[in-house]
Amino acid sequence: MLRTLVFATSLAILLPAGAALAETPKSAPAHKPDLADRVAGTYRGDIISDARGSSKSGITITVTRTGPNKVEIKSSHTRIPTVTIPLEKAMDAILAASGPYVFLLDTVRSPDRLDLTIDDASWSGNRVATPAKK
Repeated sequence: MLRTLVFATSLAILLPAGAALAETPKSAPAHKPDLADRVAGTYRGDIISDARGSSKSGITITVTRTGPNKVEIKSSHTRIPTVTIPLEKAMDAILAASGPYVFLLDTVRSPDRLDLTIDDASWSGNRVATPAKK
C-alpha cells in the first residue's frame, strides 16, 4: 500500500514536468532583415540592350530572397535565364558580390529602380510590388 501511494505521488509530481517537456517547439525567430530582403519584389521594365537580339518592352523580373544576402532572379522572358546572385553593399548601392552578372540598385537616388545584365542582355526597370510580410 505504501509503495502504491509513493508511486502515485511520484507520478502526480512528474507528469506536469513531462508534459512541459513534450510541448511543441516554438517557431524559429524571424531572420534579421538583410540586403536580399531590401531588394526582393517584382519589377517591370525593358531589355534595353541585347547582344543576341533586339530590345524588348514589358519584361517582368521577380527577385526572391534565397538566403542571407542572396537572391534568385526570374524573368518573364526566356532571354534572361533564372540565376542566383550574392549581394553586397557598396556606399549607397546594392551590387552583385561576385559572378558574371551586373546587379545594381541605388538605395538613395532611385531606391525602386533595378538594373541587371545577365547573359549579355541588359534590363532596366522599376519595382511594382514587394513581397508580403510573414
